[in-house]
Amino acid sequence: MKKQFYSLLGISLLSISSSFAQKQERVLDKQNMREGEHVEYCTTHKKMAELKKDPKMAALIAQAELEAENQTKSKGDNNTTKATVYKIPIVFHILQNGGNENISREQILDAVAILNRDYRKLNTDANIVQAPFQGMPTDVEIEFELAKKDPNGNCFTGITRTNTALTIAPPDQGWSNPGGLQQVNAVIAGNDVYQGVWSHTKYLNIYVASDIGGAAGYTFNPGMGGSTASPSGMFYNGIFMLHNYTGSIGTSSPTSSRALTHEVGHWLNLSHVWGGTNDPGVSCGSDGVNDTPACIGSTSCVLTANTCNSDNAFWGFDQIDNVENYMDYSYCSKMFTQGQVDRMRNALLSSTSGRNQLITVSNHAATGINSAPTLCKAKFSTPRTTVCAGQSIQYTDESYNVATGWTWTFTGGSPASSSSQNPTITYNTPGTYAVKLVATDGSTSNTSDIAAYITVLPAGSGLPYYESFESSLTLNSPNWSVFNGGGAAWAVTNTAGKTGSNSVKLDNFSQANGQVDELISGAIDLSSITSTTGATLSFKQAFRKKAAANSDLLRIFISKDCGETWDPKKTITSGTMSGGAIATSTWTPTAADWLTVHVTNVTSAYWVSNFRCKFQLTSGGGNNLYIDDINIYAGAPSETPVTAGLEDLGTLESILLFPNPAENEVQISFNSQVGNNEIKFYVTDLTGKRLTQHVINASEGNNLVLIATENLSAGTYLIQMVDGSSQRTLNFVKK
Repeated sequence: MKKQFYSLLGISLLSISSSFAQKQERVLDKQNMREGEHVEYCTTHKKMAELKKDPKMAALIAQAELEAENQTKSKGDNNTTKATVYKIPIVFHILQNGGNENISREQILDAVAILNRDYRKLNTDANIVQAPFQGMPTDVEIEFELAKKDPNGNCFTGITRTNTALTIAPPDQGWSNPGGLQQVNAVIAGNDVYQGVWSHTKYLNIYVASDIGGAAGYTFNPGMGGSTASPSGMFYNGIFMLHNYTGSIGTSSPTSSRALTHEVGHWLNLSHVWGGTNDPGVSCGSDGVNDTPACIGSTSCVLTANTCNSDNAFWGFDQIDNVENYMDYSYCSKMFTQGQVDRMRNALLSSTSGRNQLITVSNHAATGINSAPTLCKAKFSTPRTTVCAGQSIQYTDESYNVATGWTWTFTGGSPASSSSQNPTITYNTPGTYAVKLVATDGSTSNTSDIAAYITVLPAGSGLPYYESFESSLTLNSPNWSVFNGGGAAWAVTNTAGKTGSNSVKLDNFSQANGQVDELISGAIDLSSITSTTGATLSFKQAFRKKAAANSDLLRIFISKDCGETWDPKKTITSGTMSGGAIATSTWTPTAADWLTVHVTNVTSAYWVSNFRCKFQLTSGGGNNLYIDDINIYAGAPSETPVTAGLEDLGTLESILLFPNPAENEVQISFNSQVGNNEIKFYVTDLTGKRLTQHVINASEGNNLVLIATENLSAGTYLIQMVDGSSQRTLNFVKK
């Protein structure tokens, strides 16, 4: 099976005084992708396979599969009682961190409309399937409606929004601690409607995020969760979707719009048409449905494909593939068969995982889908609540359920008032401002008035920028802010510092795995940077593991638009941060424990007046983390050609390059005899042509530099290290 690697990082470089563990890269299975896409279309079969490794889970799954098989045998094909249209209350849980993953209500409504279209066979393309399947597309007679009441019985839109860095799923840590469960826990703890369990026996929970582990979507077949409301029940009975595979508008597109139709099929106990245990294109398998021909699966749309010559009682021998089936990966899916419909309706009527409780009259009353919508709350949202002076922000009305008029008041905004439903407001003056919305349906009105809702940052500090946290014991906007997903938060401490007595500390010792915390800068002016200087971001950090297996990750993000979007530039593992050292009790660093990190891929796109950076720790069980001496400065390699020749660097010793040959990166370790030592690195081909160039300010003592090589072709290359007028040339082979 072919694999393809996709890195979250661009070309980057890191200098630290310790050994470096291999940087984490997400491994994506190219065999499991649709043609032309760079995400696995569905990983339900992989999630189910992972669960089956646990004997208890395997037994539950086997029991559910046996029940489904017995139902099919007892009722027979085409024998499920129909004409009853079942309705399922759904809730969309949006996990967002200020990016475009915070999709609009309109995009969610579009996704619901597509579900209802496909499951009621209202799609016009169902009439133009291939000849052998004419007349076979079948109405599932299942409908979906956004819930109108939360678990407390209060009215809401059917949508929750959770501001969390866990919109990017953390890595799975085995079946017992998957990244998706951590995303569910973030929703439970931090959404804007109801902080608690949204029972899977009352709602079909759909989680929408910017990353769900490399897939466009996944869910689980019935069998886990039972009838008990719990976080694990929400996880094993929910559906996870990428925002750009949800609906057909906004961040998504028509070609991605049926991914949710596909995942709901799995949720209702359908397998892929080629079987439930492998990727498409691997082997002919059975999906347990008689009227879907055997196939190996399609990742494009070859309508005449005939990939398996096996036969069954329904089709006889050697039928063409049903490429247009929703449970294939093709771009032209448009139908379910009668056998698939029977299987889905059987799953919905089964007590397995409590699916049958969703469609009861009492649950429809509890979730509000049996009543007409009424205006009960004024509500609004914005993609973010912090902007720079001169920026505009889009307000979105989320009043529910039938507002027809809006009166807005924007303190500090321009304009200061509006009657539009979704106005765009500009903020020109730094400060913190209130927002008020009065929504009406013509007879009643509701008000939402939020003080200190918008923070407007002042003009960015110029270069060089230096922060040692000596002037204050608090982290106050506009210089710094924190995002705390729960538990401990970043705070200034006077118990340790690399320079002076202060630093910022994250009390990570007692945090739960998966906890995400961010330290976010104010605006910094990088507009003075030129191509002849470049820019470097460096900082000091100190960290210890509590145990060898700890998996904490420190990620550095930067923004070129005052935090409207964030781009990852470096990921540092717990082994790198700690140098492998372990402290089993709560830990405070000494002067010798600090490591220097350089981020040199602050490229020209980020040389703006409202640059921002942030430091994000995802807890993996480790000890406390300290950061100090955050420094952003002009300092790129000179454009003057480097003099040829080999010469030892007067201030450097013990220089070593490894691995060699290399694949994704090379590492250069060295000892600097002085601190704040500017070292330039040029990667060239054998003709001397420069391919990449970087600069760091090395710390006194041991340093380690990582240079990404994944974009280089196979061959031999040189790295020139330049210290003033001296240089050392190293060579390496890219495999």
